[in-house]
Amino acid sequence: MRAVALYTAAGALLLSALTAAPADGTPGTPVDPEAGGTAVAVARAAARGVGFGDCADARDMPGGMQCGTVRVPLDYARPGGEQIELAVSRVRATRRDPHNSKRKVPRQGALLHNPGGPGASGFHFPLVGLLPEWKRIAAAYDLVGYSPRGVGASAPLSCQDPARFFGGPAQAPTHPSAAYKRERVARAKAYARGCARRSGSALRHYHSLNNARDLEVLRAALGERRLTFMGSSYGTYFGALYATLFPSRVRRMVFDSPVNPDPARVWYRNNLAQSAAFEGRWSDLKEWIAEHHDVYGLGSTAHEVQRGYDRARAMLAAEPAGGEVGPGQLQSLFLQAGYYDDYWPARAAALSAYLRGDPQPLVDLAAPQRETAVEAENASAVYTAVECNDAPWPTDWAVWDRDNTRLARVAPFETWDNVWMNLPCAYWPAPHRQPLDVRTGPGELPPTLVLASERDAAAPYEGALELQRRLPGAVLVTERDAGTHGLVGGPNACVNGYVDAYLLEGRLPGRRAACAPRPEPEPSAAP
Repeated sequence: MRAVALYTAAGALLLSALTAAPADGTPGTPVDPEAGGTAVAVARAAARGVGFGDCADARDMPGGMQCGTVRVPLDYARPGGEQIELAVSRVRATRRDPHNSKRKVPRQGALLHNPGGPGASGFHFPLVGLLPEWKRIAAAYDLVGYSPRGVGASAPLSCQDPARFFGGPAQAPTHPSAAYKRERVARAKAYARGCARRSGSALRHYHSLNNARDLEVLRAALGERRLTFMGSSYGTYFGALYATLFPSRVRRMVFDSPVNPDPARVWYRNNLAQSAAFEGRWSDLKEWIAEHHDVYGLGSTAHEVQRGYDRARAMLAAEPAGGEVGPGQLQSLFLQAGYYDDYWPARAAALSAYLRGDPQPLVDLAAPQRETAVEAENASAVYTAVECNDAPWPTDWAVWDRDNTRLARVAPFETWDNVWMNLPCAYWPAPHRQPLDVRTGPGELPPTLVLASERDAAAPYEGALELQRRLPGAVLVTERDAGTHGLVGGPNACVNGYVDAYLLEGRLPGRRAACAPRPEPEPSAAP
C-alpha cells in the first residue's frame, strides 16, 4: 500500500503476551509487556518534556518553527533498554484571528500530524500554518510535526546503498515474462537481505503498533492530557490503532483518505485493491486528456491516448530519454498523477512533447533526482520494513504470480509495479505479526472525522466505509466524483469547512455528509 514518493498506506499487530502471576497470586493471567513498557515510557516523557529550541537550519525555517527530540524505547517490551530519538518540530499557536487581527483566539493545545507512507516525514508540517487555508487552525493550535521512527533523523533505516537506489533506466512490462519475473524475485530477496544486514536485530521493531505507541509518548512529552491528531493515508492506520489502544486519550482525530484497517486486508489484499483502483484512476486521466485533444494532440478518446502512451513506452524501451528515463520512469510519473490531479496538465504536456520529438519536458519531470537519493532510499526502507513487519504475507511466489497475473488482465497499469514494490515481504527476515483488530465500543471514543474521495486509488473508498464501521461515532465526509489522495487544506472549501468546524468547535454533521468535487485542472501545454 504505497503513496506517491513513497507516501504510502500500512499495518498493525496483535499484542504479544506473556504469562505472569498477578498480585493475588493467581497464575496464568496474561500480561502485556508492551503495554507496561508504554506506561513507563509515557511517564518518563511527561517528566522530561520536549525541550524545544532553535532548529539546526533555523535560518531557513520561516514561521518561528522550533525543533526538539523525544526519546522512545526501541522495544516497548524493554522500556529500560535501547532508546531512539524522534525528531519533533513545532510552531506555536498564533492566537490571532485571521479575519480580525484585534481578536485573540483561545489556544486549544497541540495538533499532531502524520502525512502517511510508511516512510513519509511530517517534520515540516508546522509550516502549513503560513498558508491561508490553515490560518484559522494555526491560530488555535500549536502545529506539531515529527519524523516517525526510522524516518529522516529519527533512527533512520536503510536497506541498500543510496548511491545504487535509483539505478538506470527501468523497464516496466505490464505482462512480464518468466525471465523478468525471476530477475525481480532475485532482486526482492537481495533487498530483504540488505535490510537485515544494514539494520540488524532492530529491524523487527519498526512497525505500525510501535508508531501508535510512539504517538502516545509524544502526547505525554508535549504535556497534552488528550491527543488531537490528523493522519493522512497510512497515518490514518496507526491513528486508528492509537484510537483502539488509547481511546480515553483521544480528544479529536481527523482521518484523511484512510486505508482499509480490516486485519484480513493488511497488507497483501489492500495492495491488490489498490492496483485495481488505479486502473479506474488511470482511465479518469486518459479521459481528461482526450477531452483536451485540442491542447495535447494525444487523441480524442481514451483508447487513442492509451495508444500514444504505449508508443512512448516502446520508444523509451528502445532509447531512454536523456539516457535516464525509460518505461519505468514514465510509469512512475503517471502513477503520481493517479494520486493528485494537479499533476495532470504537466504530465500530459510532457507526454505530448515527447511524442512530437521534444524529450526535454519528460526528462525534466521523470529523470531521477540523485540529490534526493538518501531520502528516497530511507523512505523505501521504512515503507518496506513497516509493511513487512505488520502482517503475514504469502511466502510462496506462486501465490503472488497467480493473483497478480489474474489482476493484470483487467488492471495492467499498476499491478506488477505494486508487486515489485512489496515482494521483499515474501522473503522478510524478521517475524511477521498478526494485525490488531481496529475497533472501539460505543461511547469509548469521542466523535472522529473521516474524509475520503470516491475515486481515490491510493486508498480506495471502501477503506473509509470500513473505518467508520469500526469506530462508532465516526462521521464520514465524502468528496463526490473525485480522486485526489489527501483532502485537508486543498481547494475544496466544503471539505475544509467541515475540518475547521470540527477542530475549532467540535462540530460535526450527521453520520455522513458529501461535498461536490473540486474543479478539474485546467489544461496547459508544455512551454
